[in-house]
Amino acid sequence: MTKTETSQGLVARCEAKGLRLTGQRRIIAGILETAEDHPDVEELHRRAVDLDPRISIATVYRTVKAFEDVGLLERREFGDGRARWEDADREHHDHLIDLANGDVIEFCDPEIEALKEAIARKLGYRLEGHRLELYGVKLES
Repeated sequence: MTKTETSQGLVARCEAKGLRLTGQRRIIAGILETAEDHPDVEELHRRAVDLDPRISIATVYRTVKAFEDVGLLERREFGDGRARWEDADREHHDHLIDLANGDVIEFCDPEIEALKEAIARKLGYRLEGHRLELYGVKLES
């Protein structure tokens, strides 16, 4: 699954929320906006210093925290001890984490979505949200 387009870019949504956007924050937002993966802070920092070597890791930490605090980013933890980040305005999807190499594969399956809804109804609930993370290793071919 490729990155789903958001209704508005991350930079525009930061501005709409009244966040002060320095040049360095704009760079970090741009990296997050175009990321096809789920980068952690260290990876964001590596990508950011390629564009502006003056960006410190502390700036990256503060920026993702500020974006998370206003609901623009969601923190994900996939069991490897690293917090990873993705745009909170992306269409719903689930994750499959490859235990061998740490790859995170996004997917959305209509049958799984219907089953989750059915389970909630069967238990007397209306589903308001959920997260599904599957962990596995590739089958040998």
